[in-house]
Amino acid sequence: MAGGRPSWVAVAATAVAAVTLLPVLVVVGAALTADPGATARFLLRPRVAELLGNTVALVVLSGAACLVLGTGAGWLVERTALPLRGLWRVLLVAPLAVPAFVNSYAWVSLRPGTDGLAGAVLVTTLSYFPFVFLPVAAALRGLDPALEESARSLGLRRGAVFVRVVLPQLRTATLGGLLLVTLHLLAEFGALELIRFPTFTVAILEQYDTSFTGASAEVLAVVLVTLCLGLLALEQAARGRARYARLGAGTRRRAEAVPLGRWTAPALAAVAGLVGLALAVPLGSLVRWLGADDDAFSETASDAAALVPAALTTVGLAVTAAAVTVLAAFPVAWLVTRRRGRAAALVERATYVASSLPGVVVALALVTLTVRNVPALYQSSALLVTAYVVLFLPRAVVSLRAALAQAPPELAEAARALGVGPWGALLRVVVPLALPGALAGFALVLVATSTELTATLLLAPTGTRTLATGFWSASASLDYAAAAPYAALMVALSAPLIWLLLRRPDEEVRR
Repeated sequence: MAGGRPSWVAVAATAVAAVTLLPVLVVVGAALTADPGATARFLLRPRVAELLGNTVALVVLSGAACLVLGTGAGWLVERTALPLRGLWRVLLVAPLAVPAFVNSYAWVSLRPGTDGLAGAVLVTTLSYFPFVFLPVAAALRGLDPALEESARSLGLRRGAVFVRVVLPQLRTATLGGLLLVTLHLLAEFGALELIRFPTFTVAILEQYDTSFTGASAEVLAVVLVTLCLGLLALEQAARGRARYARLGAGTRRRAEAVPLGRWTAPALAAVAGLVGLALAVPLGSLVRWLGADDDAFSETASDAAALVPAALTTVGLAVTAAAVTVLAAFPVAWLVTRRRGRAAALVERATYVASSLPGVVVALALVTLTVRNVPALYQSSALLVTAYVVLFLPRAVVSLRAALAQAPPELAEAARALGVGPWGALLRVVVPLALPGALAGFALVLVATSTELTATLLLAPTGTRTLATGFWSASASLDYAAAAPYAALMVALSAPLIWLLLRRPDEEVRR
């Protein structure tokens, strides 16, 4: 170990980044083979400008809404005397158990006029704000209250303390959550297709439907990659180089809850309203779908030959993909938190790029690679798991990065000074500190893979059916009752993961 970093980390992290970049290279290569004049004329079409405007507007508006709602809800739950804080903490994370396309389907069935930019911002915000709430809430629980007490003793009011002391400490958490939100917005298809809001991802899928190998889709995908690179550059600049770990464990106590006083009722109404819109609407719609047509429901729900194998296949693929993804994310997160240089930043950024692409683009790129180079992998579960890792690696990287950022490297160095070997220091010091982040990343990837749609439709071995593909097949014909059992099982399988996301051992002492 040199400088607290095992020598294998850089090699492993670079290998992971290289694998995730393979689909991007295939897409860029295909786009470069197109006729330059035709490409230029295609990009200058008014339709492309419309898609660009829609995509940017969605990212800006929904990202900002998720940032405000996630941070505000996190502060209310963790730092104020809000009644029933434990219950609200669970309910504010629970929307992650509802797939975005199920949420969209619920709103469309409840209000058929839910469409356009307003509908897209509504549905995506309600689906993705927990990505900001979760790390912000965890960071607030772990902050040393002595920092805020010192600021108060110097004469700062509560509002100034929050802005000048608390918010800077939340930078890693808020930016990491916001990055996940924006990457999901760039790649979202199912929810936006149901709302009929065209973005680059929706247009790419339409191009592939028109021409399976059309160059137009690759050109649009390259534009999407360019947008992703811009977002990554902005996030890197905003994150800065500040350090948030410290050697001491602090006071090992929670901050004193801020009394809300006359704001208690409005705060409760705001949190309850957010939970109602994000959770009660889709779950209520599910209940209504299940009872909408007894015959259709009985036919689908009683068909164990369809539902049970789909559920077992979904769980098997999701658990495997989540475990592999967390293992792949560890060297990347370690490298970027222990070696703050341009090379480490480039490796981390590379793992994010492919996740901004629609699942079908990544899937087709992997099909191209395997058919040309490793035909035995085509139509295999291993290829599907690889696609999941490429698409959802940022979820695990962000979670592990936040945990390792608060784990001071001096602890591992002290263990080495006491005679512990590199692997011993890694297993006995680093892994326990990173375990909460690893569990959170595992749960986030598990939820994503169990509900992934487009890549699964293309890469799943012949005869393989998951809950997401079963739901989509029924929803395509607007068969609410037939789709409901699949959606209900997806939610039921994802719900226990909320406990795993909230179970953060030793949060108060991880610093």
